[in-house]
Amino acid sequence: MAAARREARAEPATADREIVISRVIDAPRELVFEAFTEVRHLSRWWGPEGFTTTTRSFEFREGGEWEFVLHGPDGTDYSEWIRWLLIAPPERIALLHGESRDDPNAFESVLTFTQDGAATRIVMRTVFPTRELRDEAVEKYHAVEGGQQTLSSLAAYVTDLARKGAEG
Repeated sequence: MAAARREARAEPATADREIVISRVIDAPRELVFEAFTEVRHLSRWWGPEGFTTTTRSFEFREGGEWEFVLHGPDGTDYSEWIRWLLIAPPERIALLHGESRDDPNAFESVLTFTQDGAATRIVMRTVFPTRELRDEAVEKYHAVEGGQQTLSSLAAYVTDLARKGAEG
């Protein structure tokens, strides 16, 4: 019984509100991190399969914001907003993401970039304000699949950049 209690206590307080997605990308950590720092990179890979991104404004600094529109493959536009909360190159980015600056349902994400040999392990930990909002994101908006597809797009993009850089 005591062991079960210890295990329960070891569970983070946010576990029922979280989505955690990770991927190993065959590119140097600095390059993977850089793909988040410039809009010319972000607009090439951000979003799930079939989506494109149009940036309205972009300022990559702590407290800076990125306002953009995700264009769905069915023609639906989704207004999006991100505030960069923490930028620790090339290890960590924390951000607040919602539909707009005053979105009460905005969620926080922390991305960590860890060197894994010649590759980079990226972990995206997203915490929603409530379990219900997390469940809605998973069930209605397919957040897990969309996050995996977004990291897949990032991997393809930076792997191609790394290959082109190696070719000179």
